[in-house]
Amino acid sequence: MPTFQPVRGMRDLLPEDAEALNNVIATTRETAKLYGYREVITPVVEPYELLSAKSGEEIRQRMFTFKDLGDRMVALRPEFTASIARLATTALRNEPKPLRVFSVGSVYRYDEPQRGRYREFWQANFELIGSSMPEADAEVLLLTNSVMKTLGLRNYSFKIGHVGVIRGILSQENVDDTIQNLILQRMDKKEYDEAFKLIEQEKCREVLQGLSALKGATPFETAEKIRQYVAGYAKAEAAANNLIEILQLATAMGCPIGTVDAAFARGLEYYTGMIFEVNVPELDVALGGGGRYDKLIEIFGGEPTPAVGVAHGLDRIVLAMQTQKLRSPIQRKKTAVVIPVKQELRAEALKLAQMLRDAGVSVEFEVMGRKMAKALEDADKRKVDYAVIVGERELKEGTVVVRDLAKREQTTVDIAKLAAKIRD
Repeated sequence: MPTFQPVRGMRDLLPEDAEALNNVIATTRETAKLYGYREVITPVVEPYELLSAKSGEEIRQRMFTFKDLGDRMVALRPEFTASIARLATTALRNEPKPLRVFSVGSVYRYDEPQRGRYREFWQANFELIGSSMPEADAEVLLLTNSVMKTLGLRNYSFKIGHVGVIRGILSQENVDDTIQNLILQRMDKKEYDEAFKLIEQEKCREVLQGLSALKGATPFETAEKIRQYVAGYAKAEAAANNLIEILQLATAMGCPIGTVDAAFARGLEYYTGMIFEVNVPELDVALGGGGRYDKLIEIFGGEPTPAVGVAHGLDRIVLAMQTQKLRSPIQRKKTAVVIPVKQELRAEALKLAQMLRDAGVSVEFEVMGRKMAKALEDADKRKVDYAVIVGERELKEGTVVVRDLAKREQTTVDIAKLAAKIRD
């Protein structure tokens, strides 16, 4: 018989890996509640037309697509925003604005597998729909900062740009939208020479080259240089002013803005305004990113609706925490194994195990029929905290023996106090 392995780019998450991922998910869920975001669950499979509409050529080429049995072209979701935009035009269209929604789950892209990059990966996604104010942009930055801070990540910083600056210049120089998208795709890959070759107008090309070279000692200095540089380009100037407003709000709340990059672009075509990523020095991939997309909901048949969002790469956050040797902020509960001394005591021991579970204690039961020494050895290998040994004499006295497997100590405990003993 052949030995099967996961499909390339997919992974099995073993118990410790799954626990680490779920602890990060729990933190993102708690953060969502604190900021007033309500969770929605969308399908993993969506119509290809929906997912490809404004995703960008790079992602379109890397989607897992296939025809279903009804001969419809469908795809595995490469991200969440298109699905949320669909909801905003249908089931949630009459909800009061702003609409704050949160999603978490697996997404799929046919990328080349490498450290921190998989073909099946997990995201936590936050969308704030209905506001065009800079406070909304600042909120997704602050929310992301809250997740990173709660998880204990060190030395993370934000990189921020504004698509409106680049698009404002290109639009005023009459560069076609299709060419604009191609330019931004190249800039996203940092292929600046290739991007600028796509611009026929020499003046426009020189302006963008100059813009991409702007640097400052601080994020605000860079943003101010951008504003001065694009004077005369009305839309680009408005975008630069918007960027400065967002920076002022985010930094006032302690959000660590590392750099402002005038040539920063992201691979999705639907961005219209502020864009950002959050990074740690130990990894060369972003832990999360997002931005403003004010036209997507309208493209999908809804009313013109401003929106901004962020996706957190949960696998990458776990990797960053492991690299920085961080423990999850969620405290692991104590665990116990219940072992009857002999078979005749199995029923009473099972009742005891269930009593502990009802009291909120994580309990395993010795189901292998092993001798006491072997059962204790197994529990120790699997890092169980306590062994509850059920003996005939102790039961008659309303007690059990509790062995602390880490300390190699054991005591006799009243059954009535057993749950409190293990929890505390």
